[in-house]
Amino acid sequence: MENVTLLPADRYVVVNKSILSDTDRSIIINLYEPLIGALGVSLYFTLWNDLGTSNMMSRDLVHHHLMVVLKCGISDIKIARESLEAFGLLKTYYKSGTINDYIYELYSPLSPLEFFNHPILNIVLYNNIGDREYEKLKDYYKFIKLDLKDYTDITSKLDEVYDTSKFTLSTDLKDKNTNNITVLSKINFDEVLASLSKDVISERAFNRKTREFINNLAFIYNIDTLKMIEFIRNVVNEYGNIDKNGLRIIVRKYYQFKNGTLPTLVYRTQPEYLKNPLGDNSKRGRIIAVFENTTPHDFLKRKNHGVEPTLRDLKLLEHLMIDLELPPAVVNVLIDYVLRKNNNKLTSAYVDTIASQWKRAGLKTAQDAMAFAEAEHKKLQKSAYKTKTPVKVDTPVWFDKKIQDENLTEEEEEELKDLLKEFN
Repeated sequence: MENVTLLPADRYVVVNKSILSDTDRSIIINLYEPLIGALGVSLYFTLWNDLGTSNMMSRDLVHHHLMVVLKCGISDIKIARESLEAFGLLKTYYKSGTINDYIYELYSPLSPLEFFNHPILNIVLYNNIGDREYEKLKDYYKFIKLDLKDYTDITSKLDEVYDTSKFTLSTDLKDKNTNNITVLSKINFDEVLASLSKDVISERAFNRKTREFINNLAFIYNIDTLKMIEFIRNVVNEYGNIDKNGLRIIVRKYYQFKNGTLPTLVYRTQPEYLKNPLGDNSKRGRIIAVFENTTPHDFLKRKNHGVEPTLRDLKLLEHLMIDLELPPAVVNVLIDYVLRKNNNKLTSAYVDTIASQWKRAGLKTAQDAMAFAEAEHKKLQKSAYKTKTPVKVDTPVWFDKKIQDENLTEEEEEELKDLLKEFN
């Protein structure tokens, strides 16, 4: 990023690159203000207001105008502007001259759904405001979900109401746009390249995706350039390339050693858009609610009868959520399934085999994971029957045949009560 001195007399115009609404104002205050600060929010709204009645492009203005409106110095305005740029709300273009000119492009904030599922913004918000405020914000943006299984969708289709042959389309229209969020300032790659021998690793190994991966790791785990150079040296393979998985592991171990814990993903519950609709009070529906509304950390802790999970088990949870990107509810189903099948043991290799299969199957919800586990169990039983090889596999109490069976064994009844009572 070019370091340009900002002066009060420098001119600027604001260009609206999106469709800004009152909903965006609320999102900026609720979700972005804890990240960019009050002055960053004030600057965004002031630039928005500068657009005037056209809402497209402002007149020529000077930065002294911002100093007067915001009651702050020019250096504070530059810092606030950079915070908007960092979080994807603003793009800045610069042209030097006797009086410098700037173009400020305004972008919409991410939707709450996009924000809470963003791998960086989500964690930064959680770390900035804490668990209680974070959960309040999530509750504020929750949709009300209704159980519609007894209803019929009678919504009319467009071509049932209008003659669509008379419609004309225009492609030269504005759309709601958000700007990509990139992490560029954490690692100095010039310093990285200068510190690593070209005989060991080539500059080609640091392509755009690799640099983005390294920056994201550095941002989430708070690693500086010197420490990252040390880690990279340890994960260069025989072909002169960076072993990304190895780098992820070594950075994670350093973070754990330094902080005594893992990043906050293992303490998250299922995103709202992947949850079961409200109103399902069946035994199965209540079990699904447990999987959806319990963090993997707390679920495993409950399985340990209230004892904190070991560091090894926490690493396994983090691997499932970060490396394989399994949603929290799917991880909980996986934990319950594996513990039942594997004599209450979370063996890494065994868990990874099943988790990789579930990842390839694209499982996103608790219902999907439960149905998939049941289907795989039936395949195993069928195969055993054909080969006449007896296979006895213990299964979770939420398998369909057991949930629907009114004559559960005493042990199964206890398991069902135990699963529900702690979380409902």
